[in-house]
Amino acid sequence: MRILVVEDEPRLAAGLRAGLSAEGFAVDVALNGTDGLWLAREQPHDAIVLDVMLPGINGYKICQTLRDEGVWTPILMLTAKDGEWDEVEGLDTGADDYLTKPFSHAVLVARLRALVRRGARERPAVLAAGDLRLDPAARRAWRDGVEVSLTNRELSLLEFLMRRAGEVVSKREIIAHVWDFDFDGDPNIVEVYIRRMRDKLGRATIETVRGAGYRLAAEGG
Repeated sequence: MRILVVEDEPRLAAGLRAGLSAEGFAVDVALNGTDGLWLAREQPHDAIVLDVMLPGINGYKICQTLRDEGVWTPILMLTAKDGEWDEVEGLDTGADDYLTKPFSHAVLVARLRALVRRGARERPAVLAAGDLRLDPAARRAWRDGVEVSLTNRELSLLEFLMRRAGEVVSKREIIAHVWDFDFDGDPNIVEVYIRRMRDKLGRATIETVRGAGYRLAAEGG
């Protein structure tokens, strides 16, 4: 398994190379963001260990750039910062996991192995179906480049449907994911929200499959 380490502290980078090599990983190292982005683009890796504070290009920008370009190599971000909003920013830009320095080498290795097992699955930060786009983190949606005003519940419903675009989802599945398993209100609330969203997004966006549920057109309707 080949790992890319992007870390500007030479001693830490050398330690990571030695420690990961001892665990059986092949390791490439970049000491700045520019070289790290180039290596991530040009060479195949099973995972990337990416520091946040880097000269040239910071880790957040590298992560976001790779995801925007369709590079889905699992990314574990490292930072000396200790704050929940730094973690939120890293995960929202497309990172898969996060460690704050100082960290346990054993934990780093375990998390890397878990990421490698998971593989390079597509996990876009912004969902798209045809000309319909949704940014779950920013809680914003657009149709043909024009922002559409949706309530939080409508945004949650749209996110669920977009993640299952082209598939039929039942009313029960929608309630379980968009409301919760303990919801004891009228299940016809789903129909109410579907009708509202069709009014805002276009009637062809969400198809009713009689006796089965609803389906978001894979191309956005």
